[in-house]
Amino acid sequence: MRVLRAAVVPAALIGLTVLAGVALGRVYAGDLLTWLVGGAAAGSVLVSVAARRLPSWLVAPVSVAAMAGWTLWSLRLAADHAELPGSLLEVTADAARNGIPRLLTAMIPVEPAPDTVLVPVVAAWLAGLAGAEVALRAGRVLLGYLPAAGLYAAALYAVGPNSEPAVGTTVAFVAVAAVGLAAPGTATPVGGDPAADLAPRVRAAVRLRLAAGATLGVAVVVGSVALLGPVVAGQVDGRPVDPRRYVEPPQVQSLDENPLIRISGWALRPEQKLLEVSTERDGAPPDAAPPDGEPEPEQKAGGVRIRLAVLSDYDGVTWRVGATYRNAGRILPAATPPEDSTVGTVRQQITVAELSGRLLPAVATPREVSGARVAYDPATGTLIRPEGLTPGLRYEVTSAEAHPDSNLLGTANVPAGDEVARVLRVADGVPDPMRRLAGQLAEENGAPYARALAIEQFLAEHYRLVADAPSGHAYPNLGFFLFGPRDGGGQEGTSEQFAAAFAVLGRLSGLPTRVVVGFRAGGQGPVLAGDAYAWPEVLFDGLGWVPFDPLPRPNNEPRPVEEDFRPTPDDPPPSEAPAPTVEPTASPEPVAAPEGPPGRGGLSTPVLVAGGSGGLVLLVGALLLTLLAMRRSLTRSRLAQGDPGRRIAGAWQEVTDALRLAGRPVGDDLAATEVAGHARQALTDAQADATGGRGPTGGGPTDSGVAGGGLTVGGPTSEGSTVDELAALLNQVGFAPGAATPDQAARAAEVATAYVATLRAARPWWRRLLWSVHPSPLRRARRSPR
Repeated sequence: MRVLRAAVVPAALIGLTVLAGVALGRVYAGDLLTWLVGGAAAGSVLVSVAARRLPSWLVAPVSVAAMAGWTLWSLRLAADHAELPGSLLEVTADAARNGIPRLLTAMIPVEPAPDTVLVPVVAAWLAGLAGAEVALRAGRVLLGYLPAAGLYAAALYAVGPNSEPAVGTTVAFVAVAAVGLAAPGTATPVGGDPAADLAPRVRAAVRLRLAAGATLGVAVVVGSVALLGPVVAGQVDGRPVDPRRYVEPPQVQSLDENPLIRISGWALRPEQKLLEVSTERDGAPPDAAPPDGEPEPEQKAGGVRIRLAVLSDYDGVTWRVGATYRNAGRILPAATPPEDSTVGTVRQQITVAELSGRLLPAVATPREVSGARVAYDPATGTLIRPEGLTPGLRYEVTSAEAHPDSNLLGTANVPAGDEVARVLRVADGVPDPMRRLAGQLAEENGAPYARALAIEQFLAEHYRLVADAPSGHAYPNLGFFLFGPRDGGGQEGTSEQFAAAFAVLGRLSGLPTRVVVGFRAGGQGPVLAGDAYAWPEVLFDGLGWVPFDPLPRPNNEPRPVEEDFRPTPDDPPPSEAPAPTVEPTASPEPVAAPEGPPGRGGLSTPVLVAGGSGGLVLLVGALLLTLLAMRRSLTRSRLAQGDPGRRIAGAWQEVTDALRLAGRPVGDDLAATEVAGHARQALTDAQADATGGRGPTGGGPTDSGVAGGGLTVGGPTSEGSTVDELAALLNQVGFAPGAATPDQAARAAEVATAYVATLRAARPWWRRLLWSVHPSPLRRARRSPR
């Protein structure tokens, strides 16, 4: 019986700590965390009970050594459960570095992984150790409950509003604590009653003081309950604070926030191997082609669309993912599939080759990922690997691929309201011709699906797909793509411009649209850079997001835009009314023209002036077009021809030519790093002038990177760092000839293109017009040695 009484307080301490694990485990997948916390609670208290006869200074080291063993075993068990690769040392080091931030940024339900179980297990062991030492060795049971109570409160705070109220667990916590306090003999410290050896009078005085102190303590507790009870009770139905809002989730770089700008770079290196894919499907995918349309391109080849990112936000300059990523385990949150669609299961094993960044490719919509630690955005279905992609990374993805019923598309409506305002928003500054084109297509097609098909058909029939078109999808870029002169680079582009133009025209027509970047490839084998492309999607009620393909069909010659759409001014000038004519009653007699002086016959002066002016205009136009063509040819030869070292040097020449065109020339005696610093300062000054002194964060177009084309990298700081990268590549070419690789040359081309486009965008409009036809780069290229 005495042994049982002595076991009441240790059992209560174990029970209180385990209940803290139960409260926290409500947001975890499975019950592994609860078992690990329970083991930590039992181990810490039992070690203190077994070492009760040892000196107090020796208990903590013994208990910490036991905690280390239990923690390592728990981490190994969690790593095996989550199927994470790596040795125990690597897993432990990663969990120690990232335990707290990943726990507070993990997606609900939290996967029991090493980094998400480390903190709860260690906290449970320390709480059990502190509580056992205070309650058992010092005899202060109520005080010994404080560590377990603090751990329980921390668990409730960490769960926040992400689970149901823990009413039953809280009642159980109070009941276990009461049992431990009510057990007889539990408050007797080691060594027995300290007042037993005192004189009777002294012993009576001591006991009286103890009773008075206990009475005062009870009064304080009762008063506190009376005062604080109503306040606490009033918070029971309140929504708790979510601590996750104070922790910044995983972030991505600008290339991952807007992978649309990578399309043009990939198009120039179509043979670059990015991925290796092996695909398995549960049954053949149903035919998702429209009733009167052709089947999807990937269905013709028996392939799949592999999605890299979904871009839903557009500010008139840049399309962005705009995701809030949360660390996730193998099992991702399940989304409700569209009610009028069939869902198939796709399993893929993907091996990363030369794909860079953090975005993780997968077929929509991923449901389970193994082999890689991921973060996930449920709103867009985009996956990232926070550590970044590395060559040789292999992971498996199981996706739920939805196929809408094509028979319902013709009569389907599109949603509206605040829930889809994000994908209906049209930023200010839409060019008038683009708005009129959208209105013309919407006016001729009433149903939403008919409008989407009309936009798709218009783009496919009137524009040309070219691989070397410059990147850019801001309003000026799209305006030039849609209405620019065909012989001057207009009306042609990569899938970037086709998808972005469709999405903007769709939103102007009242369609909720977004842009998706990914790969169109076969189900087995390598995925090359040439397989990368962008496509638009439209949201329909009951059918979900439906992809469209506005790219021109092979071997189809585009029809001039002017045949079907001719922009007209908003307020055309009033036409002059023709003068009324009176029909003569009789034919007038012919009157001989007076003879002029000799030598005055032939064409009149107005005709001669008009002819001469027209010829001069044609001559100037031909000269400008010739200069434009020569400049574009020079840029292509610099960036795409020759060995890698020559292409890197050509990229550097593009940057120095841009500085001269911007009025900030650099001397030939400066080192590459000095020129890079000069380039950074030139870009900062240009953008500050363009935004009226507000700088790149002043709210102008440069907030988003490139206005008018190019790479969106977030302002001068990012462009400056990339110019430094180009300078380093140039130094490598100079000091180690022949060591440059094709990938480095391609990267140099991307950096140079981005910098030149951004610097040009910060110039006044009339200087931007002269930029592309200025002959100075041609003269310098002729003088410089090849």
